[in-house]
Amino acid sequence: MTIQDGYGVVICTCPNDEYAEKLACSLIEHKLAACVQITPIKSFYEWKGEICRDEERLLLIKTKAALYNNLEDYITKGHPYEVPEIVMVPIARGFEKYLTWIDSSCSINIEQERS
Repeated sequence: MTIQDGYGVVICTCPNDEYAEKLACSLIEHKLAACVQITPIKSFYEWKGEICRDEERLLLIKTKAALYNNLEDYITKGHPYEVPEIVMVPIARGFEKYLTWIDSSCSINIEQERS
């Protein structure tokens, strides 16, 4: 099985609850994700020569690996960050019934219009 045939968890950060929840619902509605979990985090990073500390929302997006490019394009179209964090971690193994549920919840044939 190649990465394209498998599954992944896409990690994405957002500036607040409102944007994170809107994005999560939209990804599910567009069949780009089976499940999105949101949790508050504190991020520390260097940006344009300054050390930054921000309260953010971390999204854990469960999806098919083959949908990554569509999902990345969709997120970047409306994301408020200049360089959003969008990283996929492949799922090496998983409960078969859960992976089957991801299959039934996600669709590769989607329109990429932002609602």
